[in-house]
Amino acid sequence: MPELPPILIAGLTGFISGLLLSIPVGPINLTIINEGARRGFKWAALIGLGASVMEVIYCSIAFTGFSSFFGNPYIKAAMEVFSFVFMLFLGIRFLMAKTVSSPMHISRTADRLEGRIEKKLQPHSAFFTGLVRVMGNPGVLLFWIFLAVNFMSREWVSPTWESKLACVGGVALGTGLWFFGLSWAVSRGHGKFSEKTLLRIEHLSGLGLIGLALLHGAHIAWQLARTKG
Repeated sequence: MPELPPILIAGLTGFISGLLLSIPVGPINLTIINEGARRGFKWAALIGLGASVMEVIYCSIAFTGFSSFFGNPYIKAAMEVFSFVFMLFLGIRFLMAKTVSSPMHISRTADRLEGRIEKKLQPHSAFFTGLVRVMGNPGVLLFWIFLAVNFMSREWVSPTWESKLACVGGVALGTGLWFFGLSWAVSRGHGKFSEKTLLRIEHLSGLGLIGLALLHGAHIAWQLARTKG
């Protein structure tokens, strides 16, 4: 079977990761669900567009602003371990969630930062609401940094501008597709998105993150075994 071109691999990596990262129920999805049912598809889709733009900005920062650290083997190894712990932590939190009435938070400091950003910028338009909600969540940037380390260490994304742009473009397509589809479904379904349905989605995303974390942990163990051998 012929191998896929590196640019296509980078684009698919960005698309899949962007899609998976958008699925867990959080501030943006809850806002789209509430506003879509109340104000219609266009308003919800613009919220999703603003969120997608900020996701792409954070992803670009992760690949460009921190790429100089990836060459250090000690930093890369530490980041891989941290990413394993972080994904496992998020997966367990999503899987054990009892309600979706309040978004999962990383720390009280992060919650205060998010509140200050929203209070200072005071978004009024749909697009700006989505943009600011993602901007005020430092966990999004942190997660993209971890993912960027993993993607580049596995050579799914090459340290070239073309490959990084392909991955970022895939992220834009993946996040945009999810938020657009969710906006359309909510505007058509209205009351069908009960808390039980949202909680089931969150539990499934938690299982997915735990599975990814275990695969990542197995990869780390394999690398250690190969190094010792």
